[in-house]
Amino acid sequence: METKNEFAFKGTTVNGFLMLFVNLIMLILSVGAIVFGIIESPFILIIGCLLLMVNICCWCGFLMLEPNEARVITWFGKYAGTFTQTGFYWINPFYSAKKLSLRARNLDAQPIKVNDKTGNPVMIGLVLVWKLKDTYKAIFEVDSQTMASSPAEIGASAKSIMNALEKFVAVQSDAALRQVAGQYAYDDEDGKTSEPTLRSSADEINEQLEQKLDERLALAGIEVVEARINYLAYAPEIAAVMLRRQQASAIITAREKIVEGAVSMVKMALQKLSDEDVVELDDDKKAAMVSNLMVVLCGDDAAQPVVNTGTLNH
Repeated sequence: METKNEFAFKGTTVNGFLMLFVNLIMLILSVGAIVFGIIESPFILIIGCLLLMVNICCWCGFLMLEPNEARVITWFGKYAGTFTQTGFYWINPFYSAKKLSLRARNLDAQPIKVNDKTGNPVMIGLVLVWKLKDTYKAIFEVDSQTMASSPAEIGASAKSIMNALEKFVAVQSDAALRQVAGQYAYDDEDGKTSEPTLRSSADEINEQLEQKLDERLALAGIEVVEARINYLAYAPEIAAVMLRRQQASAIITAREKIVEGAVSMVKMALQKLSDEDVVELDDDKKAAMVSNLMVVLCGDDAAQPVVNTGTLNH
């Protein structure tokens, strides 16, 4: 039974510079044998042609890997391992090698419209950092041919394969983002519950988003380095209404503070007047004074003073 996980390539590898020297010597010998065979001997000509064919095949066995690159090696369709040694090497030219990048990649997903837990449409976007962890799954568990923009160009091209994987990541990121966003409300509208929301619980949301992405992308051997929400707003069709609701909520909260402070000040003023015997007020005058003070303290506009030329006794 064939393995379903990545393992290191265990085939024979030779230093690339050594084989380059050998190939050059072989090329010179084969050309010399062909020239000599044409002049002197058909047998040597045949040997020279065979040697030239071998030499041409050997030129196809060179591999050069930079840091964080890999080659997925197959032997006539069978997975033979993943080659990750940095440098210049030569392997059997009959092996097929597909190039992959193990470097971190970034996905800045455009904001999408999602209904939150309460049914409000919101615009939400994410930024994702990912990289390949299992090259076997990336090549054989995901159909890169159908995801590529130009399937005919897939072959061993690292760029086309990685572009196909980027499309896979984008689709799964969209699905995971919709799933996570639908489990939370955009904001605590009443301010009376302690449930996490998209606005107030960014760390928790990002952690759950990363977990969901890990589950979805593991199929393709992809590791999520970081995932976080980078855009959050109400959808345009309700943004104006929600803005007015937030403004009204802010005004009510501010008014509550103002009234609370005004009541405290009026109480303090009456207590001060009574304790220091500044003036003696009956219930009607206290009520009038409270009314005037509340108007002055709670009003938006500056109070206009009225000079009382009478007395407090009449």
